[in-house]
Amino acid sequence: AVFGRCWLCGRWGQMEEHHIFGGTANRRKSERYGLTVLLCGESCHRNGPRAAHRCKETALALHQYGQRKYMEEQDATVEDFRREFGRNYL
Repeated sequence: AVFGRCWLCGRWGQMEEHHIFGGTANRRKSERYGLTVLLCGESCHRNGPRAAHRCKETALALHQYGQRKYMEEQDATVEDFRREFGRNYL
């Protein structure tokens, strides 16, 4: 656990690191490109109604955020992102 601010609810405290893009290969790419966010462990990461691992809307918001961050930081196009991560979320 890390101390910081939750990406989803904004609360400060002990957080868990969440890889924006899942699956073995994309999890590694998330690490390589810094596409991780801090989330409150119980409520925002795993088990709450808006938790990243339970709520499709939260997962989509994270994927869109991650794609925009990747494209901005890597000076990449939508097609570049799709080649790297296999899908377009925008």
